[in-house]
Amino acid sequence: MYHKTKEKVHGLLHPEIVGNKNWDKVINVFIIVLIILNVIAVMMETVPGFHDEPHEKKFFRYFDLVSVIIFTVEYVLRVWSSNHELKYRHSIKGRLKYMVSPGALIDLIAILPFYLHAIIGLDLRILRILRLMRFFRLFRLTAYMKSTHVIINVFKTRKNELLLSLILVIFLIILSSSAIYFAEHDHPVNQYKFTSIPATIWWSVVTLTTTGYGDMYPMTTFGKSMAGVIMLTGVAFFALPAGIITAGFLEEFRKNKKHPNTKCPHCGKIIDLDDSHDH
Repeated sequence: MYHKTKEKVHGLLHPEIVGNKNWDKVINVFIIVLIILNVIAVMMETVPGFHDEPHEKKFFRYFDLVSVIIFTVEYVLRVWSSNHELKYRHSIKGRLKYMVSPGALIDLIAILPFYLHAIIGLDLRILRILRLMRFFRLFRLTAYMKSTHVIINVFKTRKNELLLSLILVIFLIILSSSAIYFAEHDHPVNQYKFTSIPATIWWSVVTLTTTGYGDMYPMTTFGKSMAGVIMLTGVAFFALPAGIITAGFLEEFRKNKKHPNTKCPHCGKIIDLDDSHDH
């Protein structure tokens, strides 16, 4: 009875692992809606007209309390039923291993600010931002969706290319910051803006991403020439990650595409039409 109950609870909370039934959909949709409402509540609390009156403050307080109770019960049930999975099989070590997994840590951080405030007894306003971590649970709860798996697979298969492009972009930012700093730091006006290479990194990021705030810009002829080369180079370098991700999606869609096939009229064997065209 104990093991069957644990298996049932695990299935309801992990539809991507156990299966796809009716109640697990209802529970996950309920949790998803509650997470979205919590994120909206955190944002609305910052609007002066929504938390001035005592009844408005009471509403947000009780809504947060009910939400935390639900999330806490869900978290406890997830930890309790986690050793139903083979990789968390051990009753104690398995559950501890699950508790330090990324998904479980997100669940914990989502409810942690409430308990820190309740235990310490201080109004830790800065910790309220952690309540927005509940939003990240949407990615965890929708992990069984096929589209989410496609995105994850794209980043997994292209992680080396993306890492290389990131290194190249960082190298370009540092190189361009150094070049513009040495070109502009002696200028009578820009010496107060391009005060150091780390300070010039802001200009490089703004320029290379084609944002262009205009708070820092080169004034010398050499600086402008360097900036022109940096801008043209930046367009190419910053397009690399987009191209890599696009290629990854195309490859993933090609893998998931159902190949047309038909039955042989003589033997009844399934013939893959795509393979027959290749040979």
